[in-house]
Amino acid sequence: MTIETPRTAQRRFRPSGSTVVMAIYLLFLMLPIYWLLNMSLKTNSEILGTFSFFPRNLTFANYETILTDPSWYMGYVNSLIYVVMNTVISLAVALPAAYAFSRYSFMGDKHLFFWLLTNRMAPPAVFALPFFQLYSSIGLFDTHIAVALAHCLFNVPLAVWILEGFMRGVPKEIDETAYIDGYSFPAFFVKIFTPLIASGIGVAAFFCFMFSWVELLLSRTLTSVDAKPIAATMTRTVGAAGVDWGVLAAAGVLTIVPGALVIYFVRNYIAKGFALGRV
Repeated sequence: MTIETPRTAQRRFRPSGSTVVMAIYLLFLMLPIYWLLNMSLKTNSEILGTFSFFPRNLTFANYETILTDPSWYMGYVNSLIYVVMNTVISLAVALPAAYAFSRYSFMGDKHLFFWLLTNRMAPPAVFALPFFQLYSSIGLFDTHIAVALAHCLFNVPLAVWILEGFMRGVPKEIDETAYIDGYSFPAFFVKIFTPLIASGIGVAAFFCFMFSWVELLLSRTLTSVDAKPIAATMTRTVGAAGVDWGVLAAAGVLTIVPGALVIYFVRNYIAKGFALGRV
């Protein structure tokens, strides 16, 4: 038996070059988030007057303003309403469409699939004016469903593309066996097929949620008061006294929380999506 010398043990625990690079990269990514949190716990005078890595006079007044002022917390409520509506509508439309693309061959199927993806490639600014004119004409302006339907133009093609890849991984023999056993198509799709592609549904729901949550141009153009989301509220914080940096930073921290929670709950599904090459 040999006794390991301290020098040998020190060499064994010496960090490698890749570890150092990864640590620097993570520090670079986390620094803006930490600085945002740091600002949210300071007063405006401290933010503008001094440079410090920690709050000298810790305050939660910025968070209190957001949680008690209807003009702020209703922005989060409005955002959650149309984001959930958009996610549900996008999945309800994308599931049967993806099943058709994965199971059937018909004239123009590849061209139609490519056309769906081209809608996702277009920037939202292209559709802002048409949506505004349309919704103003039919009375949908400044409503939650208006933003939800506008976001479906971008989320449905993405959801179809993701779900189609997962559905192709399910053997067609399962469909045939279910029909032989007497299952109708709705019963087969809900009870048998949907659980098999639960990972794909989780991945598609995640991307629909995140796009709708962070999108600004359409949500700001199609709303004014009643359905104004938090992203639009954060861009309208300039008053007579200037920008309230502390409240704006606190709003940014609270905006990150829903996305972080969604990522935490669907992280395993996203990993499976990477393994299937659809994410």
